[in-house]
Amino acid sequence: MSATELIDLEHLGLRGAIGVYVILGEEPALVDPGPSTTLERLRAGLAALGVGPEDLRHILLTHVHLDHAGATGHLVEAYPHARVHVHEGGAPHMVDPTRLVASTRRTFGEAHDRLWGEVKPVPSERIRGWSAGARDPLRGIRPIPTPGHIDHHLAFLDEGEGTLLAGDAMGIILAPGAPSHPPTPPPSVDLRAWENTLSEVRAIGPERFGVTHFGLHDDAVGRAQSLQTRLDALEARVRRAMEQGGGDEDATRFNDEVMQEFAPFLGEDQARRYFDLFSAATDWRGVRFYLERNPDTRRPS
Repeated sequence: MSATELIDLEHLGLRGAIGVYVILGEEPALVDPGPSTTLERLRAGLAALGVGPEDLRHILLTHVHLDHAGATGHLVEAYPHARVHVHEGGAPHMVDPTRLVASTRRTFGEAHDRLWGEVKPVPSERIRGWSAGARDPLRGIRPIPTPGHIDHHLAFLDEGEGTLLAGDAMGIILAPGAPSHPPTPPPSVDLRAWENTLSEVRAIGPERFGVTHFGLHDDAVGRAQSLQTRLDALEARVRRAMEQGGGDEDATRFNDEVMQEFAPFLGEDQARRYFDLFSAATDWRGVRFYLERNPDTRRPS
């Protein structure tokens, strides 16, 4: 029998921003180790759960964005028995993270190293690339393809607990009762694929779900529908702005609105700090990027 525990990485001192999940059992597994800037906190959290360097057996990656997977190369050095499980589409970026890091630098500029730290490559022999039809990484944990945020995104369903560890596929929540915000950064967001993912989550109907940003939540079916509504609204709003010739001021305005929407749940200071790090303006730009390249795409009515 497994049990799922949450470790708050307290990224840059901000609580409730990035969480990682530890599946305890005969073969302890870690879902999304986070960035290398939070390694000390991660190791302390693992030790507090009784998972030492000789114990960790699996590192499950929902996808390769650095807030989720940036510490992976460091971990495989320190935890010699851990094997990395990642979608086959993301595996090459773990073996050679050069392009991944370059892309992230374009988004975050001079703040990149402060936010995410050093990214080390993962030896190919320590990686098991997952594809449809492949065996599960460990007994009772089923990978679920969940593209949308990025094309190689996976979620991991603990079939015993009924917990879906969803990475970014179920959005950003940050606090109980807070809205479900869609993380849609460029360049790989796919709105139509995300629609299919959320339909799949509703069909599975997990007992609860965990998101990286942040925490474990109930009502997966309702939250999936809520996120779809938010994605639809953002798509429609960006499309109107594009038709009216709007510029980047629309993205800035959107970020300010989202920040204010979360403030009653987090407090104004914490909401500001979170959306200074993970700007909703980037999500606006991601949807615009998608629509520019898919001008005829429409959500079925």
